[in-house]
Amino acid sequence: MLRLSQLYLLAYNSLQFLGWSIALIKILLSLSAPSSFHGAYATAGDIICLLQAVSFLETIHAVVGLVPAGFLLTLMQWGGRTHFLLAIVSQITEVQSLPSVLITFAAWSLSEVIRYSHYALSTLKICPSWLTYFRYTAFIFLYPIGVGPGEMWLMYQALPYIEERNLYSDFFNKFGISYYSFVVAALVCYPFLWLKLYLHLFKQRRSKLKKKERKKKL
Repeated sequence: MLRLSQLYLLAYNSLQFLGWSIALIKILLSLSAPSSFHGAYATAGDIICLLQAVSFLETIHAVVGLVPAGFLLTLMQWGGRTHFLLAIVSQITEVQSLPSVLITFAAWSLSEVIRYSHYALSTLKICPSWLTYFRYTAFIFLYPIGVGPGEMWLMYQALPYIEERNLYSDFFNKFGISYYSFVVAALVCYPFLWLKLYLHLFKQRRSKLKKKERKKKL
């Protein structure tokens, strides 16, 4: 019988899987429209914003030990995505129709459908080996696509609007900088932070797949 913590994780991961599956279906359906590359945010933006906000719970899961994940790396990933989504894309309507949004949302949705289905089935101890392999392999392609032509390129395209409107000036003026400068600095740091996360995922991949291989031999 599952413990209360396991039931909670099963419910959380199942609901996230369901939510990201709906988002992915919405994105795929939007591709049939005449302006297919421009409708990803209008079609799936609301549900993705909600799912991303709720995923803050994963940093709490790491802190209290519900899952064997590092708090700092979890927070970095959540913070990067949330800043991109809620501070830039949702606030600047001109960038919402750019192809970079479609690229980002498609990469996120695919990776999260795989990740959360793996987590949910692993909680029940019925996760098939092919899904485990897919979980720790798909990121090799999806992660760079989501970050490069997706997140970073859109942030760069948003810079003129950020500068023109002096976004979040009330907050950033307290620190003697502008939000524009903050985003430029974030773009400079992004590749280094991304590489740290990317290499961590490769390390995690080797560990998980080796464990799976040892279990097969037993």
